[in-house]
Amino acid sequence: MLTYTLKYSLTYFLLDAQLAPDSSIWKWAEMSISETVQPVKTAETDVPSGRMGDAAYATMRRRILDNVWSAGYQATEADVAHELGMSRTPVREALMKLQGEGLIKVTPRHGMQVLPISPADMEQIYQILTSLESTAAELAAERHLDDAALKPLSDATSAMDAALKNDDLDAWAFADEQFHAHLLTLCGNEYLRGVVLNFWDRAHRARMVTLRMRPKPVNSTQEHIELVAAIRAGDANLAGSVQRAHRKRAGSELLLLLKRLGLSRL
Repeated sequence: MLTYTLKYSLTYFLLDAQLAPDSSIWKWAEMSISETVQPVKTAETDVPSGRMGDAAYATMRRRILDNVWSAGYQATEADVAHELGMSRTPVREALMKLQGEGLIKVTPRHGMQVLPISPADMEQIYQILTSLESTAAELAAERHLDDAALKPLSDATSAMDAALKNDDLDAWAFADEQFHAHLLTLCGNEYLRGVVLNFWDRAHRARMVTLRMRPKPVNSTQEHIELVAAIRAGDANLAGSVQRAHRKRAGSELLLLLKRLGLSRL
């Protein structure tokens, strides 16, 4: 599970940083993904100066969103620093950022506590995602992108299909996240991208709880194929419509499942 968590956190950290492929932080990422024991023990000297706070934040945030640290989880600053193999300074910086995002509550001398998300929160989050991701799809189509630009979307969709054939839901979820992250990059609006990534990450928390409780997600792959085709054709109206229907379906399925399971907090 730890390898999977690190893969997620590093993907989003590196996408947000928009680092070049030959950057030294990518080399550190490749090494860190292989860690499988606790504590993580990432030597701070292995990471470029000034990046430890970002690395702590990315890893801690992904643990919360992947429910490795589920709602109600408590830990002191020292405990977290030991688990991550870091000093307390970057951990303290990360805690303040996570509290600002509403993911945790920090209490002096008592440490952090992961805050829950309710189904009502999820309903509102999916309303935001449905609206803004549809706009992102429209903007991407209006840019008349070539096949090279759209290749990351096609590759992610192919990876989703392969994961389903292998019954590997973790790999499917990772490829699905890659698809949506690339879509937001291709829309060309960094402000929209930032807002959506924040809320999409929160939705991920509920998706991971229910990943193995839902029917096999075969519809998503076909909907992604249709979306890529609409963007390639430069049809903004169709692209927006496909993405809107995709998000509404996914959100409805998730909310109905949460209601059926009687889950009041995530």
